Amino acid sequence: MVCLVARQGREFQRYSRSTGGRLVVGCIPYKFSINCPDDDLIHAMKVLVISSQKGYGMMFPKGGWESDETLKQAAYREALEEAGVQGNLELRLGKWRHKSGAHSVVKESVMFPLNVTEELLHWPEMGVRQRRWVSVAEAMEGCKHQWMREALDRLVRRLSCSLHLKSASVARNPFVED
Repeated sequence: MVCLVARQGREFQRYSRSTGGRLVVGCIPYKFSINCPDDDLIHAMKVLVISSQKGYGMMFPKGGWESDETLKQAAYREALEEAGVQGNLELRLGKWRHKSGAHSVVKESVMFPLNVTEELLHWPEMGVRQRRWVSVAEAMEGCKHQWMREALDRLVRRLSCSLHLKSASVARNPFVED
């Protein structure tokens, strides 16, 4: 049995030595539709967005990196708490500095791709957040954070390159069956 309670408070949060802002970690949960051809990545790919706790805008799961966890553990935790998904965390997409909040504090955020393998029916923040699978185009249009759109763009480019390399390798290999 897994405990489905979100962490509360900021007493274990990590802060940047250079900016004083919170260190944030998150992920872009994604999956592929089985109804689209492999070479149509943009249309086959869906990303999971969540509502903010304040209810406006869509974003990807993210939150503070706490002192008792690694970056990857924090990304897994945020995906579970905020979006109710689990999966395979991949190589990080990058690190961004951005202003946040009414006081324009500079935060540092790291994002990872999460290839979703399981969607939970119940998750810790299901009462305060909504989740929705959307196309890449919808996420680009609806996400209010520029740095999250940049992370999504990096993910799409990475997956596109990977798909093209895989296709080229299969086409050149006479031992691979169709």
